[in-house]
Amino acid sequence: LYNRRRMRIPFVGFVVLSLAVAPVSAWAPSSLNRRQTRTQTQLQAEIITLDGQEIRGPITPLGNNVLVKIKDTLTATSGGILLPDQAKERPTEGLVVAAGPGKLHPFTGVRITNPIKEGVSVLYGKFDGRPVEYNNEECQMIRDDDVLLYYTGVSMKFETVVPVRDYVLIALNEKGSGDKSLQTNSGVVIAQQVMKDLNPCEGIVAKVGDGRLASKGDFSPSPVQIGDLVKFKDYAGNELTIEGKPYSLVKMISILSTTLKDDTKKEEESSE
Repeated sequence: LYNRRRMRIPFVGFVVLSLAVAPVSAWAPSSLNRRQTRTQTQLQAEIITLDGQEIRGPITPLGNNVLVKIKDTLTATSGGILLPDQAKERPTEGLVVAAGPGKLHPFTGVRITNPIKEGVSVLYGKFDGRPVEYNNEECQMIRDDDVLLYYTGVSMKFETVVPVRDYVLIALNEKGSGDKSLQTNSGVVIAQQVMKDLNPCEGIVAKVGDGRLASKGDFSPSPVQIGDLVKFKDYAGNELTIEGKPYSLVKMISILSTTLKDDTKKEEESSE
């Protein structure tokens, strides 16, 4: 009997203890609400929208399409973009959000690799592509053919810029590009107002792209090399400034003539 009585005491204590702990279960709903709130926040962060409509996942461009997040005016200005002429399309900078693998050639079926990759910044024409709103941000869907050059980093630097395919980066004469006056052989100086629409159309080749794309996906060699003095068609270049120096992006087909820089120096020395 003594042992049975001692055994009953823990049992009664267990019941009392369980009754004391029972009110603690009231805390469970609040912790559940916190978990639900965190889950809802995570779901809201994962929601992806395109033109104001929710889509099931991140956008994936096909072919040679490239989704670019447009940089604001202040960033573009720090990158050094200039407007060469009111009639020309002003180049625009943007950050690549996603890019397709490349297009198929319509006749050979060869995959032409897209040189633009996610994370790089690009320079393209203002009126190229189609505007879209992706995740409440202003973007542009363009093609890889619309890209003039691409670079890494926040702003354009000469070491990081790469002309795309058949584009050539030409360094312009700083004095010539800034001075809009012209003196003839007879000594007549043409006023600046008359020369305001005259853009420089010659310079030194600074960088060269991969070349003109062929039907089999390979590139034809560039007709010019770094250091060549070239002349190109009027208004064929896209002028820009990189690290305070004037440049122009010109397609290889728009280059009219070329002269080796070293040969030019020799001719000047021999004439002296």
